[in-house]
Amino acid sequence: MTAAKLQSPSRPHDPGSARSSSLRTIDTELAGLGILREALANGLADPFARAVETIVKATGRVIVTGVGKSGHVGAKIAATFASTGTPASFVHATEASHGDLGMITDQDVVLAISWSGETQELAATIAYTRRFKVPLVAMTSRIDSALGSAADIVLSLPKVEEACPHGLAPTSSTLLQMATGDALAIALLEARGFTAQDFKIYHPGGRLGATLLHARDIMHSGDKLPLTTAGTSMRDAIVLITQKGFGVLGIVDADGKLIGIITDGDLRRHLSSDFLEKTAGDVMTRGPKTIGTDLLVASAMEFINRTSITAVFVVDDERPVGIIHLHDLLRHGVA
Repeated sequence: MTAAKLQSPSRPHDPGSARSSSLRTIDTELAGLGILREALANGLADPFARAVETIVKATGRVIVTGVGKSGHVGAKIAATFASTGTPASFVHATEASHGDLGMITDQDVVLAISWSGETQELAATIAYTRRFKVPLVAMTSRIDSALGSAADIVLSLPKVEEACPHGLAPTSSTLLQMATGDALAIALLEARGFTAQDFKIYHPGGRLGATLLHARDIMHSGDKLPLTTAGTSMRDAIVLITQKGFGVLGIVDADGKLIGIITDGDLRRHLSSDFLEKTAGDVMTRGPKTIGTDLLVASAMEFINRTSITAVFVVDDERPVGIIHLHDLLRHGVA
């Protein structure tokens, strides 16, 4: 027997209909988010704050659980918690009743997600939390459900219209669950004082890890710096620009402070018959743009783009300690 093939609709594809459908879906879900926002500003505000306080005080992890679409949302919420400073794990509700309850301790907080609040697979986890006095936070649309009635804290999500025209496929409802999870994660991040440096620890790889580096982490320093004094002849200055390879030359005073910079543009503007007899001080542009050592490289990239330059000196107390070229940012995957 061969597998049945999916049949394509007999009617021709209507781009206008698809567009209308997509806009209707987004409008429906936006409306749902608006209702959730109103709830968080009013009746949901207190249990939300208590949930954050309970999780912050816990010495263990947040155990997120659910099944079906709520389970998929829960897995994402647990991952977001873990990456923003709140230790968390996802435990599938079905697997919990087959041994995974052993992953939950009385130091943890359980966040159980079920739109109806009557998910049978959650029964074992609910009973376990009640038996061992594990704080239980429910995320459900029914405060009077089995889950809502058993929980210590209920994040009662407002009932909203699903984007599915049949009102069956979880769409708006899962979006509200996801948004509430994100709101919890960010509130916890802020309550813990989780910084960009902390974030870097949990995201060392990829482009995100690169953007969380600081200027001091990628700058060229020491003998690589293209620096000279104002009295240097332009004949020697050009040699230095060529040797260092950054296309710029920094000019420092007697105290080692950066007072000017020579770029390709400066060379073109001052080109004359006596050009080589001029000094770096004659040609330089005063008050060059600089950045600090602690600036995130993502911000350095934005700075370079905004100021339309290709290299920038990194300074500490007005003294150049490094230089970053646009190519350095590209090489580290920031752009």
